[in-house]
Amino acid sequence: MAKRDKERKADLITDPNDERFETLSEKEQLELLQKYDPESNTRDLAGVFGKIVFFGLLAFSIFQLYTSIGTPFTAYIQRSIHLGFALSLIFILFPARKKPGIKRNKVPFYDIILSVLSIGVGLYWPLNMDELILRVGRVSDLDLIVGIIAVLLTMEAARRAVGLPITIISAVFLVYAFLGPYFPGFLAHRGQDIDSLVQLMFYTTDGILGTPISVSATFIFVFLLFGAFLVKTGVGNYFNDLAVVLAGRLTGGPAKVAIFSSALQGTISGSSVANVVGSGSYTIPMMKKLGYRKEFAGGVEAAASTGGQIMPPIMGAAAFLMVEFIGGVTYWEIAKAASIPALLYFTGIWIMTHFEAKRIGLEGMSPEEIPNRKETLKKIYLLLPIIGIIVFLLLGIPTMKAALLGIVLTLIVSSFNKETRLSFKDIIQALVDGARTALAVAAATACAGIIVGVVVKTGLGLSLANGLVSAAGGNILLTLIFTMFAAIVLGMGSPTTANYVITSTIAAPAIITLLMLDTPDATVPVVVAISAHLFVFYFGIIADITPPVALAAFAASGISGGDPIKTGVTSAKLAIAAFIIPYMFVFNPAMLMIDSSIGEIIWVTATAIIGMIAIGAGLIGYWYRKLNWIERIITAATGLMLIYPETKTDFIGLGLFVILFAIQLVTKDKHKNKEEETATV
Repeated sequence: MAKRDKERKADLITDPNDERFETLSEKEQLELLQKYDPESNTRDLAGVFGKIVFFGLLAFSIFQLYTSIGTPFTAYIQRSIHLGFALSLIFILFPARKKPGIKRNKVPFYDIILSVLSIGVGLYWPLNMDELILRVGRVSDLDLIVGIIAVLLTMEAARRAVGLPITIISAVFLVYAFLGPYFPGFLAHRGQDIDSLVQLMFYTTDGILGTPISVSATFIFVFLLFGAFLVKTGVGNYFNDLAVVLAGRLTGGPAKVAIFSSALQGTISGSSVANVVGSGSYTIPMMKKLGYRKEFAGGVEAAASTGGQIMPPIMGAAAFLMVEFIGGVTYWEIAKAASIPALLYFTGIWIMTHFEAKRIGLEGMSPEEIPNRKETLKKIYLLLPIIGIIVFLLLGIPTMKAALLGIVLTLIVSSFNKETRLSFKDIIQALVDGARTALAVAAATACAGIIVGVVVKTGLGLSLANGLVSAAGGNILLTLIFTMFAAIVLGMGSPTTANYVITSTIAAPAIITLLMLDTPDATVPVVVAISAHLFVFYFGIIADITPPVALAAFAASGISGGDPIKTGVTSAKLAIAAFIIPYMFVFNPAMLMIDSSIGEIIWVTATAIIGMIAIGAGLIGYWYRKLNWIERIITAATGLMLIYPETKTDFIGLGLFVILFAIQLVTKDKHKNKEEETATV
């Protein structure tokens, strides 16, 4: 061990021209995104098709802003036009195959046909609104054809823009809807014929035009536009500079910069992979330069970037779906409930990077590498739009209006300085970029609507919830474990939006059922609903850093040059809090700041943070000195007792923590002298 640590210290990079400190070019970043992020795997179009896409995306944003300011259209019309815009642009932008060598500057004839069909599907409701309402519950031959085309186009668009897993899952659910009588036991149902299924999928608000795409067409789109406008002000680069100024000089500085920067980047990026490539191309080379191993540097960035989706005030797209699925709650209540878990998540990563730096003898960045503090802090006004969003939500302003005000505030704030001022061209480009980002979300939510429709029509949600409870023998802990594995498996390679839709309709009801066993006929309390939905939301996100399919970690390894699987294992270890905390807030809702006193919230938070220190020390194998394997087990177990939401375990854990802490302080000098003697020899 000493020899290996000595080699790592000798591996410190002193030459800034060393290849390990080279940041990725824009072209290399794009290639990495296209490899690991389906949303970025688009054609590079110019000429006529380039203009079609540009003006199509611009029109998409203008339509969405128009409908966001007021409500000029019915739900069917707004959602179908939203769907038509997204599908038609996806078939022009996203190639059918992702293999190298496929021409990315041409649009084949069949994609032009699919795009035109998508426009027809999007306009079918607006052009036939009155007739469709008159024959509600029945479908004509033309309705049937259009409905089938809509389902097939939605699944193919999702495959291209989001990935194959969600398409396979939606296809399986459609087969299940048809073949219901042939399934065994509680899975059996009477089955659906083609007419009733098409009616459900495209002519009701329970299928493709259901709640998921409704959220995409309202909250999510406007927040994505807000993020696009923030990017245009240069706030992404400012996040990096601010993180370096605040954390660069600390022990293991670049790793803490990555954590701080990625938490902020999550506000403007809805993708773990995009967050990794955006901030990781800057932070990972810095971590390698300081002396962190390739896999550790990539793991830190992957874990921190993935956590960006659970970081309030603006979380991942699925958080907006949660508002609609739970009902009776505001987005602010969801963001507030997620605040302490997010704090503990990033605290856990921070602690482990600190202990790893101490273990291998790393310090902070040199003064020459730190941007001018005064100049950096002068631009702190760039954060005003984010602060403004928080204030708007606190004042009770509706979520969509808060996002619109955030865009206006961004335009105002950008004018404070010539460097950040947005020109008319910048504003147009922000509208185009926001719409481009929304395409994959629209495809994912439309495809997720297929799944939700089948679940609602067949009663599968209740059947699976009862089956899950039965398989777990009514044990809440086993049910949570089964749910965790289901969410992680479903989340491997698929977006968290779709993952959340599936698990919230299938697994979340099982958790709620068990939590409500004592009062089965009562209305589900908000705290129970939020804890169950946040549980599946967390594990769907963590799938991005859980091997064997850990896309965020694989993208980070592409930057660091480390082994992808080892990077994934390291990122999962660093994000250990995300595997523990969801269990804690299900058992102790005080962590969600709902129906709890200030004293309870402070106690739960303080003991959990102390517990994360102990767990971090146990996993890294270092505190004030190196820990042997017995000490590591005891220290980690102490941390678990502190995090477990029981007063008895808290006090036992605190007692053990104090003892372990005292032992570390007393013996650290002795061990240090021994290590120095070994190193000298």
